[in-house]
Amino acid sequence: MADYGSEGAIRIADDVVAVIAGLSATKTKGVSGMSGGITEGWAKRVSGKNVIKGVTVEVGQVETAIDLRVIVDYGTKIPEISRDLQINVKEAVETMTGLSVVEVNVKVEGIYFKEESVETERSIK
Repeated sequence: MADYGSEGAIRIADDVVAVIAGLSATKTKGVSGMSGGITEGWAKRVSGKNVIKGVTVEVGQVETAIDLRVIVDYGTKIPEISRDLQINVKEAVETMTGLSVVEVNVKVEGIYFKEESVETERSIK
């Protein structure tokens, strides 16, 4: 819990950090979307909690760690996208919350193939 003088303490909920991280991740070029995975779908049914798809966070008093599960566009360079994701998410969370982001872990769980581009290539040949 962060303490900002005599006005009281500020605590930022895990879900708030997860929403910021998820929105920032989906705005990163080359990321097609977030991956919920099988275990997250199961956790939603069991716990009834509204878990943010593809984002897991651990929020402490002054710092946070973030895990992202993403689907990237076919043909993109995964190491570059992952680096961009780490930078974008860290910057967004730190700017909006004041928390220190100690790590952003990226797990690429899928590749998105654009149907339209495949159809266009076939029609050109």
